[in-house]
Amino acid sequence: MSAPASIGIVGLGLVGQALAARLLAAGFAVTGYDLRPEARAAFGGVAVDSVREVGARADCVVLAVFDSNDVLAVVEGADGLLAAGHRVRSVIDCSTGDPARLAALAGRLAQRGVAFIEGPLSGSSQQIAAGEATQLLGGDAAAIESCEAVLRALASQRIHVGAAGMAATAKLATNLVLGLNRAALAEGMVFAESLGIAPDKFLALVLATPARSGAAEAKGEMMVRGEFAPQSRIRQHLKDVELMLASAAQSGQPLPLSETHAALMRDAIAAGDGDLDNAGLIRQFRRQRRPPGT
Repeated sequence: MSAPASIGIVGLGLVGQALAARLLAAGFAVTGYDLRPEARAAFGGVAVDSVREVGARADCVVLAVFDSNDVLAVVEGADGLLAAGHRVRSVIDCSTGDPARLAALAGRLAQRGVAFIEGPLSGSSQQIAAGEATQLLGGDAAAIESCEAVLRALASQRIHVGAAGMAATAKLATNLVLGLNRAALAEGMVFAESLGIAPDKFLALVLATPARSGAAEAKGEMMVRGEFAPQSRIRQHLKDVELMLASAAQSGQPLPLSETHAALMRDAIAAGDGDLDNAGLIRQFRRQRRPPGT
């Protein structure tokens, strides 16, 4: 099928800028909006001053906002995408949100003739920009097919996991494993460090043994160097873990490791590290170190 005539994007943070760059590189004309003037100024497409204006210009809109509250406000708010009339025909939500709320939104939009596609991406903003992230898709197969050209520009690897709500569910489950891998790497590195093994030596050991993981490959050098410019942020992953815990509570499934992970991230945020890359969680482990024998 042919690509939508005009593409919009709302949310020009790390992920939004990466997605916008891929759309622009694919030859799309892209209209973008972010609350922050500096993000709009850095945007390589046509920046506008409101969500409503994106809705007035675009047939298909990509969302890269923080959470489901933002998704609902952007789509259905008084000055949201649909307030501009009926130009928007499809919405691709690349955030990681609440599965039940997204499924309900998809139902409401279907009644208005607007397709809602979940498209969260598994990977950092750097991996997204390089085309190395995997996109999980939730929604009607025909709607996904109608947006194939846009989705292909966003990610080369895409997996349709089911109806709306299922992509968020799948993303939360895979993010649980990813986040715990990062935390385990950080804990192992400070444990080794406390016993006299330098971080660079420890990372080399991890990468040469069955302890190797994608998290070690992506975040190990950042932990070794102590450089935590964000590709993804601690506060954003805490949002995801809190969604995991809420969903698990509804199904009666305890997540004891994720409970501990959430507590570590809350402490890191309280210490001022919330906007660091997720590799920066190693700083919280080091803060917890006590003198020997205490």
